Amino acid sequence: MINPKDLSIKDFTYDLPEDRIAKFPLAERDASKLLIYRHGKIAEDIYKNLDKYLPADSLLLFNDTRVIEARLLFQKSTGGIIEIFCLEPHEQYADITTAMMQHGRVLWQCLVGGASKWKHGLVLEKKIRNNPSEIILQARYVEKRSESFIIELSWKPSSLTFAEVLHHMGAVPLPPYLKREAEESDVFRYQTIYARYEGSVAAPTAGLHFTDDMLKKLTAKNIKNDFVTLHVGAGTFKPVKAGTMQGHEMHAEFITVSKRTIEHMLKNISKNIIPVGTTSLRTIESLYWLGVKIKLQLVSKENLHLSQWECYELEKHNVETSEALEALLEFMHKNKWERFISKTRIIITPGYKTKIAKALITNFHQPRSTLLLLVAALIGEDWKKVYSYALENNFRFLSYGDGCLLWLNKEYQAGTGAMTG
Repeated sequence: MINPKDLSIKDFTYDLPEDRIAKFPLAERDASKLLIYRHGKIAEDIYKNLDKYLPADSLLLFNDTRVIEARLLFQKSTGGIIEIFCLEPHEQYADITTAMMQHGRVLWQCLVGGASKWKHGLVLEKKIRNNPSEIILQARYVEKRSESFIIELSWKPSSLTFAEVLHHMGAVPLPPYLKREAEESDVFRYQTIYARYEGSVAAPTAGLHFTDDMLKKLTAKNIKNDFVTLHVGAGTFKPVKAGTMQGHEMHAEFITVSKRTIEHMLKNISKNIIPVGTTSLRTIESLYWLGVKIKLQLVSKENLHLSQWECYELEKHNVETSEALEALLEFMHKNKWERFISKTRIIITPGYKTKIAKALITNFHQPRSTLLLLVAALIGEDWKKVYSYALENNFRFLSYGDGCLLWLNKEYQAGTGAMTG
């Protein structure tokens, strides 16, 4: 029995040379290389041919979050630059969409570069010409928290939403490991073609490979698709610094899933449900556990969230997947909800048995990251074989790199057990 809290992060590392990190995307999204792992064997192709490796009647689940221009640069009168990185809205807002639609003023949880140079009481101001008028954005320091600041952002004209202000005034927040400034092309390429709901500070990168032509080919093979929303936070890049996973705190992320999508999942529960990206996988697995909590009467509509280790504690109840999703739908029906909104901190590590996902489409992740732990949870020690193959065969790594289709290692999953304590 594996206790996920006792896992040592040093067991999930590998040597990633700097020149293997893709600093820019390929010219064509679907030309990226695709590694296929199934039954312990590895093959390779390109994304354009993904349909060949998916059975007809599969259901692909995409994350339709949209990356916001979360980096705001303010210049003080002395010439110094202060950077405000918008992480997530203040807790007074029900969800990210509500906060993004605010007019005139909003409170946001932020990281601040150059905070020591920002004297209390000093209001930062940034202006841009937006023909025929001018947009004026001001930032006021409200509160210092343990790992962030609460900043009040206000603007004129107040008819603009915060989403519109960020679009005009902000910059694309590229991952720090790219070690370069965002370029004009990143505005389009660091965004999936189906991005819809604004709120992420990092792209769900597995989806960056998909094109309209690919989606048409998949549909022609009767491969269905649907969408969930998880707004990706900056915590996705947070390295694991603790020696064991017990010392690592997972970041909370907003998830939103429609009633229709949950019904679609329930209808296809016996087929191949394949999330595109770790964020989609974390969303659908979180839905199962939230359904379990509802069935066991462990939540109220005011207290709908999933904490970091809860899934391992709830495992002993052995709730069927269909039962959990049905409980979720009944809860939504009772509360007259068309969309299920919650927060999840789920951490998926070796020892976790997937409840909904049968495979995963994903990029190659950083050493010593929670995303690499997630991959190891699906395929066990074969993650080392997959990553060694990718390094030896010139695959490109991380956000703008190549990716893989990983089918569950059923033998490993059947043998894993989870325990806490």
